[in-house]
Amino acid sequence: MYRKMYDTLLKWKNESQGKSAIMIDGARRTGKSWIAENFAKNEYKSYLLIDFYAASDEVKEIFEKYLDNLDILFLKLSSYYSVKFYERDTVFIFDEVQFFPRARAAIKYLVADGRYDFIETGSLVSIKKNTENIIIPSEELHLKMNPMDFEEFLLAIGNETLYPAIKECFEKKQPMGQALHRKAMDLFRLYIIIGGMPQAVSEYVESKDFEKVDAVKRSILELYRNDIHKHAKGSELKAEGIFDEIPSQLSKHEKKFRLVSLKKDAKMRDYDDAFMWLKDSRIVNICYNSDEPNIALKLNMTRTTLKCYMGDTGLLISHAFDERGLVSEDVYKKLMFGKLEVNEGMIFENIVAQMLTASGHNLYFYSKADNKNKDDRMEIDFLISKSKTTARHNISPIEVKSTKRYTTNSLNKFQKKYAEYIGDSYVLHTADYKFENGITYLPAYMASFL
Repeated sequence: MYRKMYDTLLKWKNESQGKSAIMIDGARRTGKSWIAENFAKNEYKSYLLIDFYAASDEVKEIFEKYLDNLDILFLKLSSYYSVKFYERDTVFIFDEVQFFPRARAAIKYLVADGRYDFIETGSLVSIKKNTENIIIPSEELHLKMNPMDFEEFLLAIGNETLYPAIKECFEKKQPMGQALHRKAMDLFRLYIIIGGMPQAVSEYVESKDFEKVDAVKRSILELYRNDIHKHAKGSELKAEGIFDEIPSQLSKHEKKFRLVSLKKDAKMRDYDDAFMWLKDSRIVNICYNSDEPNIALKLNMTRTTLKCYMGDTGLLISHAFDERGLVSEDVYKKLMFGKLEVNEGMIFENIVAQMLTASGHNLYFYSKADNKNKDDRMEIDFLISKSKTTARHNISPIEVKSTKRYTTNSLNKFQKKYAEYIGDSYVLHTADYKFENGITYLPAYMASFL
């Protein structure tokens, strides 16, 4: 499978020339170890992968004893693993490095030595937990591993031509056309329900069996549950409660997370650590309310008002329809053709959050309830900032619509009230491209270009 991170790693190898190490962090089962080893196989004469989750005491002892003599350290590792090292043509992969912080601390000295390249992988939650007694190496560059995006999914199922056509239409601001748009929407729906977890995509490519795909996703959800119990120390029950409540919260018209559903009189300050743990683990994407959308959304962020999306929409579907332990093929087919009587708004909003996150955006929304003045009462699904800040028109509001019949009342009011701050306004919907009354209407599969 092609992952875009490969190109990023190649750029790092060519430009860094051993002067920095790469840390790949992300949610479990997003493909961190796979991309590191695949890159190593293709781009180096030799590589050494050390899985510190399973590494022996003898291997760990080598790092403990010989950091002050790297010649001996490399000699012993070469002998232990029977791998020959080549100066500037060998890469070391420290897999699950969070389980042996000493190896991570050693990066400072290994990079300074300059003979070889170093890639680390790990879960951000466990990485943070295991850094109390070490100095974080400044030579370490970070990369986030996300679930497969729509382009990577299309390539995985053997379609190499559709995504370039989508990109061209976006850039030229023109419709896809009826036939091509219908095909793109069908494959986008398939991407939504399969999701972007590599194991689930691989299973679909091999079997085309939705129930087998669902079993894979369900095993990942169970892994996440186990991680919550094992690693969310002090916040286990609260994090699990939030995790279980996500589908219910997103299915509501207003998708703001209501803590009262977990506990009467619950306060956000009591659950803040649990939300942060889920966010750092990349199990979820958190979207905060920015109640004064001007130049800097973060400056007006309200941490007590948030929406909580699943990091992968395919996992959300398996999480939401789990009454009988397995989502049936019939449910998948109805979702595929938009025939299931369910609030599809939660699914489309979740996939847009996932796509914006993968494109590097922090997630914000706008919500204001005003019982006295209806002109001030509005809700905007997402707000994004321009990459380069200017004096005016830095913020783009985004509304997500999963049905053909909808209104843009909130967006119209928002445009009027914050005209000096707003750049382009977008509606992401299931229809083709159009521009009308100052609003750009895009098919939802174009969200990653915003």
